[in-house]
Amino acid sequence: MASQTSQDDAPKLAQRDDKDGALAIVGRSVTINRPRSALYAFWRDFSNLPQFMHAVEKVVVNGDRSTWTIKAPAGQHVTLETELVDMVENEILGWQSVEGSEIRTRGRVTFEDAPADRGTVVSAEIGYEPPGGDIGRLFAKIFQAEPNIQARHELKRFKMLMETGEIATGANHKDNDGEQ
Repeated sequence: MASQTSQDDAPKLAQRDDKDGALAIVGRSVTINRPRSALYAFWRDFSNLPQFMHAVEKVVVNGDRSTWTIKAPAGQHVTLETELVDMVENEILGWQSVEGSEIRTRGRVTFEDAPADRGTVVSAEIGYEPPGGDIGRLFAKIFQAEPNIQARHELKRFKMLMETGEIATGANHKDNDGEQ
């Protein structure tokens, strides 16, 4: 998949944010200066996802199934259970929600060698059914909880975590004495 170059290095994939039946599709891509195997292994353990995905509070893995607890707008939480549906070692991870989840979703992350030994191109496509349909999606976008906005930020955080071991923030932190 070709991606456009962008200042934040997490551009949309071919401007994908369309509908696939009832699912809205969000696609992003980022180049990370790490080998495919390391990035795949980290992402493959879904319990690692809350380290860089702010909306994901917790993921409990049970074999090929995982239970996700996700923050929603207005202090709400959503729980969904997913199952792995597509897996190629060091190349592809695909999942979808199972019957009974609060949100219908599917996702796929691919890992490809970047040109000129620059690391790995990580591409994520997420399909989701917005709670409340288009009205719910607009409400979520107002509060920056819309998956298209989150996808860009989460891939940027994943890049920082994988390249430096930490995620830079602009937040002021106080030390134990309350001084900045």
